[in-house]
Amino acid sequence: SCTMSLSEAEVQSARGAWEKIYVDAEDNGTTVLVRMFTEHPDTKSYFTHFKGMDSAEEMTQSDQVRGHGKKVFSAINNMVQHLDNSEAFLGIVTPLGKKHATQLKIDPKNFRIICDIILQLMEEKFGGDCKASFEKVTNEICTHLNNIYKEEGW
Repeated sequence: SCTMSLSEAEVQSARGAWEKIYVDAEDNGTTVLVRMFTEHPDTKSYFTHFKGMDSAEEMTQSDQVRGHGKKVFSAINNMVQHLDNSEAFLGIVTPLGKKHATQLKIDPKNFRIICDIILQLMEEKFGGDCKASFEKVTNEICTHLNNIYKEEGW
């Protein structure tokens, strides 16, 4: 049973959509980060080792950017696997949110930015249906992260 706002059918179709992009987790994760850093340069300030990189090409080839892109996609993949189990889902989202709020002090608006870029990439690669079936998931993730931030006093 799912206490989140996704039906069983929505969970299945979201997983199908996610699998398509997760097959190339490192490349697609890198593309998402590079777009974020390029379109929202202020987001780079959180990553001390990315700061000096200005060109998209340089970022795309950076092991650190690639590594973090893969990490972001792995974290989302964990969440997607537990969409039908809110306890397990929160068990993944909560520590991630707390770490970003308290240790890393990342502005929570960046989660929405990253989610929107993922949706954009899904639409480009696999069409509007793919994007539509994953949109609710990104809303769940961002809502839960924002709630954790509020609890941490943001």
